[in-house]
Amino acid sequence: MKSILIAVATMALLTACSASIDDYQGESPELKLETFFNGPLVAHGMVQNRSGKVTQRFTATMEGTWDGNEGVLDEQFYWDDGREQERVWRLTKVDENTYEGRAGDVEGTAVGTTAGNALNWVYKLQVETGGRTLNVTLDDWMYLLDDDRMINRTKMTYFGFHVGDITLYIERTQP
Repeated sequence: MKSILIAVATMALLTACSASIDDYQGESPELKLETFFNGPLVAHGMVQNRSGKVTQRFTATMEGTWDGNEGVLDEQFYWDDGREQERVWRLTKVDENTYEGRAGDVEGTAVGTTAGNALNWVYKLQVETGGRTLNVTLDDWMYLLDDDRMINRTKMTYFGFHVGDITLYIERTQP
């Protein structure tokens, strides 16, 4: 019985420490994907393993377009090892604060919620490693710093185990 109480108390403590999208209500500037991801952008980022060591760096160019509540975000990644990768997101604004996203290497649909200057969405990304493809869960948090700049922090897990993090700085550019 004592071990059950300890487990319940630990889970309650971990849950209490987790950020909620509602924590960002009222923060400004207000994040609207159809505004920020509209036009040309550039991003710089890094991938860290679960120990915090930087294992990869990249730059990405992005072009976002919107037609009503439907958007396309075309991303071109340039990795530090010379690889290039493309991901094309098909985005849908479901309601005032809910978005869905689909891409070729995303399993199913990413579902996200905005509040104030933040977006949180969770999805499974197909990642190739060691000659096989793994479906890694990404818990993606985006924070709008001002009208033209954003920080993106992502926690990666595989079967519930923390396997790494991604940090990304995104900036709107002029055409």
